[in-house]
Amino acid sequence: MQDIYELLDEHEISYEQYDHPALMTTADAQKFIPHLPGAPTKNLFLRDKKGSRHFLVVVHDFKQVELKSLSEAIGSSRLSFGSPERLKKHLNIEPGSVSLLALSQDIEKRVELFIDKPIWEAELLQCHPLINTRTLVISHSGIEKFLTACGSEFSTIDVPGIEE
Repeated sequence: MQDIYELLDEHEISYEQYDHPALMTTADAQKFIPHLPGAPTKNLFLRDKKGSRHFLVVVHDFKQVELKSLSEAIGSSRLSFGSPERLKKHLNIEPGSVSLLALSQDIEKRVELFIDKPIWEAELLQCHPLINTRTLVISHSGIEKFLTACGSEFSTIDVPGIEE
């Protein structure tokens, strides 16, 4: 398993690093790091009803995702959140540290990535580097390089949200 910083450096993916207290929720992020550049993300690690498919869904931090509509949009049975054990097994990270950078840990390529279109269109993205006490700000082109380096396929979709 390659260190995330080595991987970024090896593929000449530049980033800005910000250290902060541990963040477990998007509310924590808004409290402790409200003024970072780039789009703040929320990353949902999900599984299908049988537990045979696993998904990472990346949306803007304020978006409330409607799981029933999302399951239809991605062609899956009913979705639920993956357990901490599944998260550790598939992405080798702990809850609170979920990020698309964790795909570097998906050696067997078993986690399907879906990125909400508004996030994919952002110039800069905020991502945890596999721990929740740091945030990296990476350019869109850097994220593209990262996904290519990891051999991660992905789909951009309009993730269904709950209207407030």
